[in-house]
Amino acid sequence: MEKVITEVTSVSSKGQVVLPKTVREALSLYVGSKLIVFTDGENILLKPITTPSLDEFESLMEKSQKWAKEVGMTENDIDDAISAVRKRGKS
Repeated sequence: MEKVITEVTSVSSKGQVVLPKTVREALSLYVGSKLIVFTDGENILLKPITTPSLDEFESLMEKSQKWAKEVGMTENDIDDAISAVRKRGKS
């Protein structure tokens, strides 16, 4: 199990939160690091956004292609799904 780090911080008048140095170092966060914010209305989760390596990306593509083949998905199905999502975004 990984080490759990517990720190206390506060929200500034501008809504900014400082991540304590121990947390930044443990997660290799630097100036400009991007985080995604999740909430369930009571809790807040900050998760670093990382770019997958080329190997991770290729592995994900292989799994996706295998799944699509197993369920009988075609390139036309994918094009149709993309078009439907784009239409919903314009309304």
